[in-house]
Amino acid sequence: MGNLGWYQIVTTWSKKVGGPLKLLAIVFGGGTLFGGGTTLGIQKIKKAIMKNLEEKRQAEKSAVIYTVKSDGRSNEGLQFKEGEQFKVLETDGDAGLIEKIGDSNNPYFVSLKFLSSISNYS
Repeated sequence: MGNLGWYQIVTTWSKKVGGPLKLLAIVFGGGTLFGGGTTLGIQKIKKAIMKNLEEKRQAEKSAVIYTVKSDGRSNEGLQFKEGEQFKVLETDGDAGLIEKIGDSNNPYFVSLKFLSSISNYS
């Protein structure tokens, strides 16, 4: 190879693909495709990880059992008696989907403000 080193390699490759501009376009295009593909792959992986973490947070949150501290009746007509227990399955704004422990008509939608006023839910 002599003392020309990389220059000789680049000129040889340039001749094989039809000139230095074509070689530059191939290198740049390949880098763009590789970089774009890598970025999309990383974004997809990140999205999957974030979804998994959110599902775990929801599962941990719904595993907490709250206890009713005072009797009450929600606007929806749901009765709560002191000592009853419930789990919050999901929340959306001020509404919560709950499961009353020992009730066969589950689940119920209830105001979260109401729940925090009659129980240890915060």
